[in-house]
Amino acid sequence: MKDIIAIIPARGGSKRIPRKNIKDFFGKPVISYPIMNALESKIFTEVMVSTDDEEIASVAKNVGANVPFIRSAENSTDLSSTVDVLLEVLFQYEKLGRYFEYGCCIYPSTPLLKQARLVEGRNLLFSEADTDVVIPVLRYSHPIQRALAIGKNQEITQLDPKMMTARTQDLQIAYHDSGQFYFFRTESLRKYKTIWCPNAKGIELEESETQDIDTIEDWKLAELKFRLLQNK
Repeated sequence: MKDIIAIIPARGGSKRIPRKNIKDFFGKPVISYPIMNALESKIFTEVMVSTDDEEIASVAKNVGANVPFIRSAENSTDLSSTVDVLLEVLFQYEKLGRYFEYGCCIYPSTPLLKQARLVEGRNLLFSEADTDVVIPVLRYSHPIQRALAIGKNQEITQLDPKMMTARTQDLQIAYHDSGQFYFFRTESLRKYKTIWCPNAKGIELEESETQDIDTIEDWKLAELKFRLLQNK
């Protein structure tokens, strides 16, 4: 098996949902779901959690992840980027004598993550030698070419008026990053210092498979989707 590390970045200072990454989700800390899925997929040589928080570190270890070091204060602020955290992890592992050719960033609040999608992402990354990154995406439910803007006085304007009369079937389908996980070639990440490397590929997820969790309402939607997936 090729050496590939799963990195789960889990900072302790969530604002909108306090202690979000270890909040109970159907009887388990929410971070336990991506950890278990990564471990049980059996496609990773290392599954680790990058955190600045001792409680999160303890929970992660109890579930089975490795936490070989605590994240630096520099990369634990609201302004720290995911890429900064990933590069720090790779650097720290190299100091320990371990080098990974491939990596996967899995976000901690992803209880809807499917093991099969991890395998699919890994396989797509390996399918062509020049692939830099694989990103799971979601289709926009309405053509973005018909987007509207609302002004200060609630006036509505069309961002692209000429598209308002175009047939829906003639408009290009658009997607957005699902915010669930990324597979990447570590050398590409070091070189470009962004997830958006030149040769990026995508896998399309179903709307029921993912939920961005930033608010309590998002959390409740994730619970509804979780129940739906369990009943399928």
